[in-house]
Amino acid sequence: MNSMNRGAKIVVNTCMRIRRGEKVLIITDPPKMKIAKTIADVARERRAEVTLICMPVGERHGQEPPEPVALAMTYFDVIIAPTTYSLTHTQARLRACRAGARVATMPGITEEMMQRGAMLADYREVARLTKKVAALLDRASEVEVKTEAGTDLKFSIRGRKTHPDTGLFHRPGDFGNLPAGEAFIAPVEGTGEGKVVVDGSIIDTTMGRTEITIEKGMAKTISGSSAKKLTRMLNKVGPRARNLAEFGVGTNPKARLIGQVLEDEKVLGTCHIALGDNSTFGGRVKAGIHIDGIFRKPTVKLDGKLLMKEGKLLV
Repeated sequence: MNSMNRGAKIVVNTCMRIRRGEKVLIITDPPKMKIAKTIADVARERRAEVTLICMPVGERHGQEPPEPVALAMTYFDVIIAPTTYSLTHTQARLRACRAGARVATMPGITEEMMQRGAMLADYREVARLTKKVAALLDRASEVEVKTEAGTDLKFSIRGRKTHPDTGLFHRPGDFGNLPAGEAFIAPVEGTGEGKVVVDGSIIDTTMGRTEITIEKGMAKTISGSSAKKLTRMLNKVGPRARNLAEFGVGTNPKARLIGQVLEDEKVLGTCHIALGDNSTFGGRVKAGIHIDGIFRKPTVKLDGKLLMKEGKLLV
């Protein structure tokens, strides 16, 4: 038996709940082809109509897919995307959801991740916790985040809607990552002030720390271990790439900090911010890039009330 079959069955049967006769599109690129084929085989066991498209590897997370792929995405009931870079925060994904597709993106997924860790979580439990956190964020107007490592950040979420990445994508228009497990929201543009010390992972490395100073909702200065690489990526796109795009809370108890942002940002006891595009989940900035940075053991206050204390969720 293929060692990834257990994870693939969770994707197909539990997370997407693929049914007989549904039109399923698997989008992949050459490095992720083995994973894509495993998922496709399991979907065919459900008597789904499966199409697999292999596209060239992109340049960065949030880059739009080739136009033929984007057009095809609007014709399917279910889309699963094990790719090197993320299609989550793209207009193509947004249009597919508006057309009624259920979409699971799996950027950076590895064969090892299909066999253990976050992908094998009890997604009913993940969904329960994620929805609780999302409901509390939805009732709040201001977020304050601090860590012993030096993170000290405030921003407004007034009028913004939280997206609960539950891992259960059963209704038309549902979308999220697999593995899943986060509640995330787009801060109001221009309101972020303070600094973030990324001591979990960023750009798929857990080594060192990266400090990002935020002024008026934009990353003004970047220093530390990943500063040169991050700055180069942001500068290549332009000023909008520095937008404080996202705040997220990890909710998957099986997730591990392994240097793969897809799993790292789901770790229970962590939070993360992202820079760049937030136009696909309630924000106003289109940037064509989306870079997450994870930090450990945060204390989070919503309108002055504790949501998390030193990494422990109080829900």
